[in-house]
Amino acid sequence: MSRRSPKPSLPPDQLLIVWQSASLLLNYPDEKLLERLDTVSAAAGQLPPNVGAGLLQFVEYLGTTPLSESQPEYVETFDARRRCNLFLTYFAHGDTRKRGMALLRFKQTYLQSGFTLDDSELPDHLCVVLEYAALIDQKLGRQLMLDHRAGLELLRLSLRDMASPWFPIIDTVCGTLPPLRGDERDAVSRLAAEGPPEEEVGLTPYGTPSFDPALASPPAPTSGPKDLPMPAFPGAPR
Repeated sequence: MSRRSPKPSLPPDQLLIVWQSASLLLNYPDEKLLERLDTVSAAAGQLPPNVGAGLLQFVEYLGTTPLSESQPEYVETFDARRRCNLFLTYFAHGDTRKRGMALLRFKQTYLQSGFTLDDSELPDHLCVVLEYAALIDQKLGRQLMLDHRAGLELLRLSLRDMASPWFPIIDTVCGTLPPLRGDERDAVSRLAAEGPPEEEVGLTPYGTPSFDPALASPPAPTSGPKDLPMPAFPGAPR
């Protein structure tokens, strides 16, 4: 259930830059992403130094690291580790029936804004959520992140403990959200101790037509590139 939350600490134009930059940078590293680094760097340079530093740190990493190194590391980080998942509902529900219903709530939120996804994309992927929050509806997109704040925090802590190059991105995103509340800290502690729920025997998997025909197609792998639009940051070179 959505809850009331403090107003954002950053103005809308800065939230747009942070969230759209993070949406782009969290994609699988490929030549297309490398071509966008200068645009992202110029946009992040418009942010207050304490906000933009993490994004610029990752831009420098990706710009100086061969794809032959960054690509396997991305797969090892986000595809092979349950606590570094980029699908937000996975933290709370794992591969269970409840996750299917949570995915529907994401899609319903997007439909309120007239935002539709390609059938190959699951609506809870963090890149999709950040893109929606940046370009479509900041209030509803921010609320989706707040509703899954514990999962985001576990992702942040897991990347921090691994000294992952992707940590500064998630750290920056979490910095745009209010501090954790007591119940959220408890949820993070439980997730850290137990991990996401295991698949429940006898339940229909979340990605089947019994929940939503649009989810019938196999989801795109985390390691595959997403065709996101070129950034349209205020004042950034085109």
